[in-house]
Amino acid sequence: MAPKNTQDVTETQAAVAALRAALDSAGIVFPSLRVDPASPGLRLVELGRVRADVAVRLARALEKEPGE
Repeated sequence: MAPKNTQDVTETQAAVAALRAALDSAGIVFPSLRVDPASPGLRLVELGRVRADVAVRLARALEKEPGE
């Protein structure tokens, strides 16, 4: 069994990969998306900064009904 800290990082990396894939399928790129290295035990994901047009595209993607 992996130490809890390693498990936390692995789960967080999986979350980052899932989010990146979902964003990619919507044509949205968060260049700074990554696991927050300063707090692996908290399992934080760093979204980083994005341009305003990317934020608008993200908002529109979140407003869509499933299946649209």
